Amino acid sequence: MSTEEQVAVDPGSGGNAPRSLAEALRVRDDASLSALLRSRPDLITPVPTDLTQLATRAGTRASVVRALERLDRFALQTAEALAVAADPATYGELLALMAGDDADPAVTAAYPRALGTLREQALVWGPDDRLRLVRTARELLSPSPQHPSPTGLGPTVAEATSGMSPGRIQEIVAAAGLATTHDAVSAVAALTGLFTDRGRMAKLLDGAPTEALDVLARLVWGPPYGQVTADPARHLRWLIDRGLLLPTAPGTVVLPREVALHLRAGRAHRETEPVAPAVEPAATYRPQVVDATAAGQAYTALATVEELLKDWHEGGPAVLRAGGLSVRDLKRTAVALDVSEPVAAFWVELAYAAGLLASDGEADERYAATPAYDEWLELPPAERWTLLVTAWLAATRTAGLVGGRDAKDRTLSALGPGLDRSAAPEVRHRVLAFLAGLPEGAATTPDSVLARLRWEHPLRGPRQSPAATDDLRSRLARWTLSEAESLGVTGRGALSSHGRALLGSPGPGHTAATPASGPGDKLPVPKRHHPAPLTGEVPRTPAEQAAAAAQAARLLAPLLPEPLDHVLLQADLTAVAPGPLERPLAEVLGVLADVESKGGATVYRFTPGSVRRALDAGRSASDLHAFLTAHSRTPVPQPLAYLIDDVARKHGHLRIGAASAYVRCDDDSLLNEILADKRSQGLRLRRLAPTVLAAQADPGTLLDGLRAMGFAPAAESAEGDVLIARAHAHRTPPRTAPEPVPDGPPAPDATLLSAAIRAIRAGDLASTAPRKPTPDTSPAGGDLPRTSSAETLATMQAAVLTGESVWIGYVNAEGSASQRVIAPIRVEGGFVTAYDHTADEVRTYPLHRVTGVAELADDSA
Repeated sequence: MSTEEQVAVDPGSGGNAPRSLAEALRVRDDASLSALLRSRPDLITPVPTDLTQLATRAGTRASVVRALERLDRFALQTAEALAVAADPATYGELLALMAGDDADPAVTAAYPRALGTLREQALVWGPDDRLRLVRTARELLSPSPQHPSPTGLGPTVAEATSGMSPGRIQEIVAAAGLATTHDAVSAVAALTGLFTDRGRMAKLLDGAPTEALDVLARLVWGPPYGQVTADPARHLRWLIDRGLLLPTAPGTVVLPREVALHLRAGRAHRETEPVAPAVEPAATYRPQVVDATAAGQAYTALATVEELLKDWHEGGPAVLRAGGLSVRDLKRTAVALDVSEPVAAFWVELAYAAGLLASDGEADERYAATPAYDEWLELPPAERWTLLVTAWLAATRTAGLVGGRDAKDRTLSALGPGLDRSAAPEVRHRVLAFLAGLPEGAATTPDSVLARLRWEHPLRGPRQSPAATDDLRSRLARWTLSEAESLGVTGRGALSSHGRALLGSPGPGHTAATPASGPGDKLPVPKRHHPAPLTGEVPRTPAEQAAAAAQAARLLAPLLPEPLDHVLLQADLTAVAPGPLERPLAEVLGVLADVESKGGATVYRFTPGSVRRALDAGRSASDLHAFLTAHSRTPVPQPLAYLIDDVARKHGHLRIGAASAYVRCDDDSLLNEILADKRSQGLRLRRLAPTVLAAQADPGTLLDGLRAMGFAPAAESAEGDVLIARAHAHRTPPRTAPEPVPDGPPAPDATLLSAAIRAIRAGDLASTAPRKPTPDTSPAGGDLPRTSSAETLATMQAAVLTGESVWIGYVNAEGSASQRVIAPIRVEGGFVTAYDHTADEVRTYPLHRVTGVAELADDSA
């Protein structure tokens, strides 16, 4: 913070007016300081030693930029108006800049709230007759040729003429019809008075050429700068001669701020937005229809995640050297899930965010399911859904960025680095809060959501263009609407009842509110990361989040389809599952048959290969017949029974073991057939005995080769027993879900706020408490007090007897120096035991670490 802001002298403002931001903070009560620290949590990271340090930190560029980014549209417009107002400005002057000459009633009504927000966040300080914008905010929002003001206003007459010769200023004054003066300062004041006088200014413009008025109309709403030639046209010369356009550089002129405000009827902004745009319903459905649609999507989401991880059951794609999935593997995953690549990236990232998927960390690193996936499968479907959605709400990883480019023009890959966006959880919460504010069953349009979101957070970097400021947040909002529909949080665009319960919505009939009391303020936040709340409300505790998730699961459970224990077998070697199957049935059927199509009903097809797969897994033909008979509501078709018997009759007739590998069969004619087949040449077979062939290929290659030739061999162990080939479930070591990347420091809870305010006030007492004058030992400029060991001991002992507090300088074991106000209780053994006002507790200090001691003035005890 600059020196001017540290001590801004206000002559004539009364004895009680604060002279600096630190003084303004010093007169605040605890509730006001708590609101400040809650809305700007970076100010207590770490806790300031006193209010002066708090004020200094509140004026740093990084903190001010973060605070400005969290202002809504109207509060930001108010700050922008104050940036171009006189410093200091009065309450009425700032209101006039916002409401204009016609005193817009909507602006007038919303103005106190906006100014109160700026004051609460310590961006504005001072009484109503001397309002000051924090200097850093003024610098960020003030106009310059390189960075025009967001209001479109140029510099004042005094600023634009600061480098102009006194003679030229007198010429402008005379051309404007004013009396010349004896100095440039009074001339500039006279010209400013003319431009701010509505009547005289209107009379001056009445005599302007029509072309000159057209020029002013083009510049009035900004940018205020224009180019002129060395010999400007007559109408431009008319404007330049009278100071309505002032030169700022060779060939460049600017429209003075006072002239622009006259032409704007006193408004700093072309359009003020005092009220948040409402999120209007675009369509309304019966709540039962919304819930049923959302439940169907929730079931599909669970099935998709299961199918994804089942596809990677024995080890998924390899991890790229730079991290993430390759483009080819993402395409394969999309084909397996029968979705587009962006949608496949979303499901992969969701499983990763939920801790169900990770890399195995082995030498040949691959992606696989985690042990948490097996635990997740054992949960009821509704609880599995709440786990996925809770992870989605909290995740900062953004699947929509996959396929894009990073700052170094590298492609962003699924599960790779560079996908974290700290704004994602907040945007998801706000978008769903807008839907929660609509009546039950009501859906809205993306444009309505985006308009409201842009009003709540119009600024992402004070110098960015409007297109750049909301581009990411707009994309996040659109992705949120799409992903919420895919997950079953919404149905037909409307928030479902279980979605409302998960979000902690106030319930049906609640209308969308302003950010000061919006429903999004109570949304669940990441389990390990609490972003700063929008209105300073303390985030929900983990227990409250768990209760909301349990309520959502209770509402969703009756809507999900009950798993079936049967299928319908058909004569064309297919089986139809008319709904979700019980897990044991689905697992066995998934081995015995291939999935042919999915949808409301799943169609399985039986093939020789699928039946052989079941036999390889240890099932016998009789087991398969019994299984189908028990789980089919239709008789087992004869073609299916023949298929099973035919494959089983051939299965295991050939036996393959390790020689490198061998083939043995009791039927030597079958071995002769294999040797005669040209396709077996690559296996390099030779006869060892009438019933045994040896191969130079490994058993796995030999199995695959003979199966490709149409045979059905079975592998055997060294003891001659048939090996049962069951799928090996590959799992990673225990893994934790990825940590969300916080958007700044976490919001403080009530306990931290209370302790921080107590420490700040105690530190401020220590730094500002008046001391008795001691010319020989008084510190200069806030340095630690310096006294000899004998003086320190004597003063401490005297304070014990009198019960008075003293001011000490103290250096801890790490060498950090601080000032403290203590009330000594006991001095013995080289230690002083005292009540420390700074820490608000009794502490013991080594006397050799006390640099000095000073008595407090009588009026500060």
